[in-house]
Amino acid sequence: MKHTMTFIGAGNMAEAIITGLLNTGCPKERIFVTNKSNNERLIYMNNNYGIGVNYDRQLQELIDQSEVVILAMKPKDLFAALDHLKSHLKSDQLIISVLAGASSKQISECLGTKNPIIRAMPNTSATVGQSATGIARGVNADDSHVRIAEEIFSAIGTTTVVDEDDLHLVTGLAGSGPAYIYRIVESLEQAAVSLGLKEEAAKALVRQVIIGAAEMLKNSDVDPGELRRKVTSPGGTTAAGLRALENHQLPKALLEAVKEATIRSQELEKQQY
Repeated sequence: MKHTMTFIGAGNMAEAIITGLLNTGCPKERIFVTNKSNNERLIYMNNNYGIGVNYDRQLQELIDQSEVVILAMKPKDLFAALDHLKSHLKSDQLIISVLAGASSKQISECLGTKNPIIRAMPNTSATVGQSATGIARGVNADDSHVRIAEEIFSAIGTTTVVDEDDLHLVTGLAGSGPAYIYRIVESLEQAAVSLGLKEEAAKALVRQVIIGAAEMLKNSDVDPGELRRKVTSPGGTTAAGLRALENHQLPKALLEAVKEATIRSQELEKQQY
C-alpha cells in the first residue's frame, strides 16, 4: 500500500479497516489516526497496532503527510469535524467517507473546498480481510480516485463500484448484512439447543455449515438457487426444512430487513447532524 492515510475517528469501523490493512501488509508508518477527544482510545490504537496517533487535535502535521483522509467518525460528529478539518486540507488530497447517510455533496459543501470525495461502505468483516465494500465516486472525483479507493479497500476484501445513489441500498445490504448473518447463526444455534443438542456441538456445527456454504458460493459459478436444489431431495429432510422457512416467510423477512436499513440510510442523509 503506497498511500499515506489519516483516519479521522478511531471507532470500530476505523479499527476494522486498519486491522485489515495491516494484516495485508500495509506499513504501519503509513497509517495515522485521530479523534475528537477520547485519548484512551488513541492510546489503545497505538499500543495494539503501532500506528501514529494524535492526542491534541493539532491536525496539520498529520494532514500534511497524508495523501488520503478517511472520515470514520460517528455520523453525529461529521459536520463539526469537517468544519475543523477544512482549513488543514490541500486541494489535491482525496477524502474518503465511510459514513452512512452523508452525501458527497453535503461533505463538499461543508468543507467549502474542491477536494475529490469518494464514498465507501465497508463492513466489519474488514477485520478478517473479508469486507464487501461498495465504492462510489463523489463530487470532484475521477477514475484515478476510484482506483485509489479500490486499492485501499481491496486490501480488506472485495470492492464493487456503484453509483452514489445506490449506496443507501449497499448500506442496507452489505453494510448491515453481517449482522443479519450473525442473527441467523444465533437462531440456528438456539434452535439446535432447544431441540436437545449440547451447546458446544450446536455452535461447532452451525458455524461450519455457514463457512462451508460460503466457500461453496465463493468457489462455484453455480447459482445459489441451483446449489440449494442440489441439496434438496424431493420429500426429504431439507425439503421439509425449506418448506418451514417459506411458510414462515424468511424471504419476506430478509427483504424487509434490507428495505428498512436502506430507508434509515436515506433518512440519515436528510438529517442535520
